Amino acid sequence: MSLDLYKIIIVGAGFAGLQAAKGLDTSSFDVTIIDKHNYHLFQPLLYQVATAGLSPADISIPIRNIFRSQKNFKVILDELIGINAEINQITTKNNTYSYDFLILATGSELSYFGYDHWKNFSHGLKNIEDAIFLRGKILKAFEKAERINNNKEIAKLMKFVVIGGGPTGVEIAGAIAELSKKILTNEFATIDTKSARIILLEGSSVVLPTASHNLSMYAKDSLEKLGVEVKCKTLVKNISENLVETNTETIEAETIIWCAGVTASPVSSWIKIKTDKNGRVFVNEDLSISSYSNIFVIGDVSHVKDKNGSPLPGLASVAKQEGKFVAEIIKKNIINDRTQNKFYYNNRGYLATIGRSDAIVDLGWLTLKGKIGWLFWSLIHIYFLIGFRNRFMVFTNWVWSYLTFSKGARLITDNKIEKSSSSE
Repeated sequence: MSLDLYKIIIVGAGFAGLQAAKGLDTSSFDVTIIDKHNYHLFQPLLYQVATAGLSPADISIPIRNIFRSQKNFKVILDELIGINAEINQITTKNNTYSYDFLILATGSELSYFGYDHWKNFSHGLKNIEDAIFLRGKILKAFEKAERINNNKEIAKLMKFVVIGGGPTGVEIAGAIAELSKKILTNEFATIDTKSARIILLEGSSVVLPTASHNLSMYAKDSLEKLGVEVKCKTLVKNISENLVETNTETIEAETIIWCAGVTASPVSSWIKIKTDKNGRVFVNEDLSISSYSNIFVIGDVSHVKDKNGSPLPGLASVAKQEGKFVAEIIKKNIINDRTQNKFYYNNRGYLATIGRSDAIVDLGWLTLKGKIGWLFWSLIHIYFLIGFRNRFMVFTNWVWSYLTFSKGARLITDNKIEKSSSSE
């Protein structure tokens, strides 16, 4: 087989998959990218779509657009349903494809820790559809409160419970607080949006538990200054319609947002492979899987240990480094370079934004917080966005929002007027 006939299939066009594809951007490979969406999503800013700060097009770009100048790249809109590793073939919902090397970068899904019925009452945030739904739900809560005069019902409508004190939970809680207490304050005639209650529930003793203790405490204090009620050491016992039961109280709220956990996409349902309790695949040192050296698993779906023996977190920086590494491994394999290779993660730091001009940054050798942290956070996120248009639009929106205390993406797009439960 000649070198230019080697077929590489990449399943998943997130950070890991795209980085692998970019590393294979030569005329030597026939690369096929398969994803169930036709766009790459910059997930770290998804919460800003959910809270009306950005529009979906600002943080996503068509996959075909990214690789439009590459001759040997093919993009397929489809979904993986099976892998036959013995004959180097995968099955999707619409076709079968043969490969010489297979890269699985299928990402993660929301996890409700075995209580799957909770998803009916607490919406998560993993994709554009989730963000648009949450944006409508948050905005409609204020709209519904405006048209009724029952104080108990208004209090329920203007209460927002965010479950999970990791980066997503902290960021979305802070964004809702700013929306209600600063952005919407002069736009409603009968309700005081400043009276909205935003409650952040976290099971551990601090928010952002993987950050340094000082930065975690700073984040908690900053959230509280924004008006967020931070409740640590709070375990959720049950979620039902408009109710969250914890180990300390029962909270009634119209809007319940789940940011507490994720699980890997179901690789073990496609191929027999050993996984951890979160569905992440145990991989070899070069990120290939046992028995099949031509199949690699990277990103959120891969179980890779750090230098302390703990699994690497599901961060964009981890995914990008793994994608780049695997591309190099494949190049070496094709030229029969059998050099022993082991993936090592270079920790690029920990970032989380808390509000309009407040963020924490932990680079290990340097920590930043407050406005300087927010400026650094903003520049890093703009830099990693794909495409000039996306960078320009996000930068413009952020500058406008900062100067005017306004959010321009406050659209309710489902065109459904819900009947209030009480109008007394």
